[in-house]
Amino acid sequence: MPHPPRFALPLAPLRILALSLGLAAPAMAQGVAVEQPWTRAAPQGGVGGAFMTLRNTGTTEDRLLAVTSPLAGKVELHETRRDGDVMRMRPVDTIPLPAGAAVALAPGGLHVMLIGLQKPLAAGERVPLTLRFERAGAVTVEAEVLAAGARGAGHGQGGGRH
Repeated sequence: MPHPPRFALPLAPLRILALSLGLAAPAMAQGVAVEQPWTRAAPQGGVGGAFMTLRNTGTTEDRLLAVTSPLAGKVELHETRRDGDVMRMRPVDTIPLPAGAAVALAPGGLHVMLIGLQKPLAAGERVPLTLRFERAGAVTVEAEVLAAGARGAGHGQGGGRH
């Protein structure tokens, strides 16, 4: 009988704890965990941002190369940067994931843009996202749709988990 991959063993207690607390366990690709994916409510034809934490549990740097979703005509990796007194958003080619580190995709920083939404995103629904990593391969997650203006999963008012 084959042994489980090494990276799965340290996360087993985390998965058990998450399930016992009623939280979704992180989605895993080889050496990368995708934690708490979420997005905000948005109109059909519009744009939405998707946010999450990417945790590289391996010993080698990886990169997020692309994201796809059947609910968006186009999906881009983006960053938001301050340019003087103006915040500017622009596409980026990849998002680096240093070995042993976590990278937050959050409002006002790195994030995923869902462009040309095929249907409205309503609070309480889920949005399928497939993330493609350079080394870890593909992992599919479901992002929880929170209220418009939400600040993130677990942040109380404005769209946290209740």
